[in-house]
Amino acid sequence: MRAHHWLLCLVGLLFLTGLARDRFDAWVDATNLPPLLSEQSIEMRDREGALLRVYTVADGRWRMGVRPDQVDAGFLDMLIAYEDRRFHRHAGVDPLALLRAGVQMVRYGQVVSGASTLTMQVARLLEESGTGQIDGKLRQMRVALALERHLSKEQILELYLTHAPYGGNLEGVRAAALAWFGKEPTRLTPAEAALLVALPQSPETRRPDRHHARATDARERVLQRMRHAGVLSDEEARAALSEPVPAARRPFPALAPHLGDLLRAERPRQLRHDLTLDAGLQARLEALATTSLSRLPEELSIAIVVADHGTGEVLGSVGSGSYGTARATQGFVDMTRAKRSPGSTLKPLVYAIGFDRGLAHPQTVINDRPVAFEGYAPQNFDGAFRGELPVAEALRLSLNIPVVLLLNEIGPAHLMSVMRRAGAEPQLPGDQAGLAVALGGVGVSLNELVQLYAMLAQGGQARALHWQAGEGTSPGSEVLGRAAAWHVGDILASLAPPQGAPEWRLAYKTGTSYGYRDAWAVGYDGRHVAGVWVGRPDGTPVPGAFGGDFAAPILFEAFQRLKPQADPLGPPPPETLILTIAELPRPLQRFIGRNALFEAPSDAPKLIFPPDGAVLQAADSLPVKLRDGKPPFTWLANGVPVRLGEYRRETTLPAPGAGFSDLAVIDAQGRTARVTVQIR
Repeated sequence: MRAHHWLLCLVGLLFLTGLARDRFDAWVDATNLPPLLSEQSIEMRDREGALLRVYTVADGRWRMGVRPDQVDAGFLDMLIAYEDRRFHRHAGVDPLALLRAGVQMVRYGQVVSGASTLTMQVARLLEESGTGQIDGKLRQMRVALALERHLSKEQILELYLTHAPYGGNLEGVRAAALAWFGKEPTRLTPAEAALLVALPQSPETRRPDRHHARATDARERVLQRMRHAGVLSDEEARAALSEPVPAARRPFPALAPHLGDLLRAERPRQLRHDLTLDAGLQARLEALATTSLSRLPEELSIAIVVADHGTGEVLGSVGSGSYGTARATQGFVDMTRAKRSPGSTLKPLVYAIGFDRGLAHPQTVINDRPVAFEGYAPQNFDGAFRGELPVAEALRLSLNIPVVLLLNEIGPAHLMSVMRRAGAEPQLPGDQAGLAVALGGVGVSLNELVQLYAMLAQGGQARALHWQAGEGTSPGSEVLGRAAAWHVGDILASLAPPQGAPEWRLAYKTGTSYGYRDAWAVGYDGRHVAGVWVGRPDGTPVPGAFGGDFAAPILFEAFQRLKPQADPLGPPPPETLILTIAELPRPLQRFIGRNALFEAPSDAPKLIFPPDGAVLQAADSLPVKLRDGKPPFTWLANGVPVRLGEYRRETTLPAPGAGFSDLAVIDAQGRTARVTVQIR
């Protein structure tokens, strides 16, 4: 040790006196500098700059870039006063400090104070070299002198603030401030600043979570020296000494993990990603997802998206409720981007297209009756038929047959075109869209579904949803007319909220895919749009998973987490026709469809009971009921007349034998209605 320090003193004297100046300069200039650009943690920040998520570097360390102007000025004053008082005046090596250290070592026979400058410490950190060996110390001095010739003092200080060790896998003052105090180092108390000055001297033995007493003593020494140096007043030092030292590390922010993973994979060299998300809302939505999953069957996942439909900015995005948890069997799958069957959630879009093209109006009467299209015979969810009813009521009841009738008139290809123009990329099971797309026979993601509803909320104007700040500033494109979009929103807003939900007027729709694989709810108010998906990422059926039961309550709760009350929906555009059925133009009073010439007239006879396909118990007689038609009526069973000249619309027929039977009725004008029943 003694030879070590005498040699340091000699180097200092050479530096002071300028001996062998030329050779010394050449020696410094020939220094091979270590890489100055080290890998830094990638950060995700919200719309206000708050940290959403930060990633470790390849070796698992938290190393976050920071400039001196981003650090509390009081901390910088303490750091320089404690570690390197002449930092701004020396050239990398402080000869006065070298002389002082050598004299003290000779006088006391041991190391009393060190001579390492902040620049020398930066050299050691960049090369990850030790401090105790003579060759290592000389190398640090040489690198420090060379660094001062290539970098400014601010750049050297920035390297120290980024690489200084703070215990465990913490590097740099930002990582330390977040881990020990849960905040950025822009504003620190004197007590916090003193702890951050003390830790790098012995980061492992002074870790507050493992050696709390040593950390407290080290901080006290820094505070006392700062008081003697005049950096702190006596009052400030006493107040700082009374402030407790943290006893545990705080977790780093880890919000929006799926979105963060996506952006990091897309742009791995970009250190900072500024997002449109709201950190507070994101945290509340993730808590909602976790709480909701705890009330649902095992192995279910959940996804939530909330956006401002006026700007297209995504404010919250939850890909699952179990990322990185014990329940995360499939929680790493981002279900906001997965293509799934949307169930009935596309029905409003079909009706909006029909309104926009003048094929129907909310008060237009449509017939919910048995239909077949070249072998495709859609059925309502409950298997029943409602007969004639207004289109608005058909949408409110989410009936299948009326929307398929309307889509048959529009054409499935046109629906696909509207979806693509609105920004979605629907995934078809085959190459050609069929009528089943109206009932969910197409793949869309939650992000795309929310974007479709954002288009409806914006009066038919499509604006791409985005989550990176600065994107989406271009004006939206018109996909549908304002009146058509308003009609759909007005109908959906008349739906009652789920049981127990607040009486908010949201225009919303639920959906359940075939086989109970996906439960959906998506809706909007005057400013925001949100969507919820619940299911299993692997597509396994979940018996009883209805959108109205599983997803709709979460949708309303998501709006509650967003704001205290709903924003009102906009008024109808001037061109909107708000009329009764009697006031509608005659072609809009009743939906006819392209096959009208081949369909029975509306006043043709209709068998009301028994319904087609009914299974009946054997009895002596069979009651029948008829609506419309002109009497007298002729009744037939299996082609054989059994009632002639019948004027009543309700009667009984001799019961046919067991098995399947065809029942038919012919009115006075020769118009026929028939059903097939089974007698047991």
